Amino acid sequence: MEATKINGIKYYPPQEDYIAFDNEEDYAEKGRAWGLFAKTPKAHFWYKSAAAQHQVSIKGYQEYGSMSVLIVEFEDGRLTSIHPSYLKEMQSGTFGRDPVGGEAEDTESGVPSAADSGASGSDEEGGKPVKAAKAQKRTKEKKEKLELPVDKVKFTAKVKEFTTKPNPFSDRDDEVVLLEEVAVVGDSPLAIGDAWCGYSNTLKGFGLEVGNVISFEGKVVDKKFNKEILYKVNNPSKIVIQS
Repeated sequence: MEATKINGIKYYPPQEDYIAFDNEEDYAEKGRAWGLFAKTPKAHFWYKSAAAQHQVSIKGYQEYGSMSVLIVEFEDGRLTSIHPSYLKEMQSGTFGRDPVGGEAEDTESGVPSAADSGASGSDEEGGKPVKAAKAQKRTKEKKEKLELPVDKVKFTAKVKEFTTKPNPFSDRDDEVVLLEEVAVVGDSPLAIGDAWCGYSNTLKGFGLEVGNVISFEGKVVDKKFNKEILYKVNNPSKIVIQS
């Protein structure tokens, strides 16, 4: 399957007709089977490359033996093929941080090569060594808990990513902002590292972009986003975009 690279994204358009969903119930049933969502079906997903992320929707799928390959559509109408488990990985806030074995080029492709070979993906082709390497890295880099300030303090941070977090009490996922290089400044400086906060309407009003360095006031609490991001910033205020 030949790829077309446009604006840093490799597109693997379907080479033959794909199967459309019969109805919303069919979409929901198959989406749950692929592990893309739980009870409430999601209409849009993040498709991430090394340079950017885009929203896509699932238009249908193709079947190769016991394996399914999704056909997703970008906002500009372009189509590409992607393995369900790989699309699921793309929803993680830490996706793409740790390319393994020099395969960063393939991680932009949506793993359509699985369809060409008839293989089922990373579980059969090196999945176990990859998982072992990641587990070893997590153990090696396990962070000690920080003694966080109790009161509201001043921070600096860099906007790393905009993503979503499942909300078990709502039909919609919560929008969040992932931050890096988060640090408490002032009389008692403290390096936090990575943190997250809710992407509120107030924050949206600032028109933040990935890479912006900001200063603000808020409280930091011990509430993890995932296994890598352990701290959350609550009620950020007095926000200033420094660059």
